[in-house]
Amino acid sequence: MVSPDSGMSDRADRIDRRLLAAMLRHPLASQSGLADAVGVSRNTVRARLERYWRGRGLRGLDRAVDPAFLGFPLRAFVFTTVEQRRLASVSTALADIPEVLEVNGISGDVDLIVDVVARDADDLYRVAGAILGIPGVERTSTALVMRPLVPYRVKQLLD
Repeated sequence: MVSPDSGMSDRADRIDRRLLAAMLRHPLASQSGLADAVGVSRNTVRARLERYWRGRGLRGLDRAVDPAFLGFPLRAFVFTTVEQRRLASVSTALADIPEVLEVNGISGDVDLIVDVVARDADDLYRVAGAILGIPGVERTSTALVMRPLVPYRVKQLLD
């Protein structure tokens, strides 16, 4: 599929894959360094990077910051059931809670998986209570992340 504003596909092509792989290998590389590594011009790298940021190609850099480094070492998933007609307002309220990292709507027995962080168990109790206190939230269940086993990754998809 081609984006109307760019004339470029919204899916990664061979150059995109090589450029993204080079960025993962060398996250602090300059555009000139990336151009050399991939074998394209610096202008091509700049144009592709701008397209990635405008579109869906790159997610925010905040995904690379470890919440533990910021003083939030405890991570949990809060499985949340909501009144369907209030899903939009619940989502807005969840976005207002700083400790909420991500919210995904899912199918099955619960409606949302809310990824949260906390300073300690007491703080997690407060965060979970704030979620449960949102109008439209019917029920929650919290599961602590004991340790990550496979971290978020996409490099293997570039091969």
